[in-house]
Amino acid sequence: MLLKLYDKNNNPADLQRVTDILTNGGLIIYPTDTMYAIGCHGLKERAIERICALKKIDPRKNNLSIICYDLAAISEYAKVDNASFKLMKRNLPGPFTFILNGTTRLPKIFRNRKEVGIRMPDNPIIREIARQLDAPIMTATLPHDDDPGYMADPELIEEKFGTIADLVIDGGYGGLEGSTIVDCTGSEPQIIRQGLGWLDQS
Repeated sequence: MLLKLYDKNNNPADLQRVTDILTNGGLIIYPTDTMYAIGCHGLKERAIERICALKKIDPRKNNLSIICYDLAAISEYAKVDNASFKLMKRNLPGPFTFILNGTTRLPKIFRNRKEVGIRMPDNPIIREIARQLDAPIMTATLPHDDDPGYMADPELIEEKFGTIADLVIDGGYGGLEGSTIVDCTGSEPQIIRQGLGWLDQS
């Protein structure tokens, strides 16, 4: 099912529909500031397991990522020291994934790896959904083959994944480049994948 949403002035009933799906353990596909992604309520382990199975992710070996609405929400689910806070404040919202040590507020599935990826995309649609949900959204890139071109077009995404996700949000054409991944678990931040975002460390 495809639902058209906009950067602002969305029908509250449409937003409520999205948060109801997430609250009930459903999966949604949505725009970010990089690529379209698939996600679920970040505190519902069964839904997270569905995405891990879909993506063939082993949570004991791969970091899982969540979208948070703001820096205050991030500090609930990740351990943020002063240096990491300042770095994120300079660069978020934006096309970055910051790897931090998770807190015990995250479900057990996250604790296999201890770390969690933190996203705060510069996309008002998914951030507003996270705000209304009042919880993190577990997020992952869509599974794709050697030709990921269809992943920018929400109608083509809905054709391919409409039977997997409970809802596909049409937020316009998306991008085809991933986020920049920054590991903040050591003494100095390390860029482990250069993506769309260029990190401001000034």
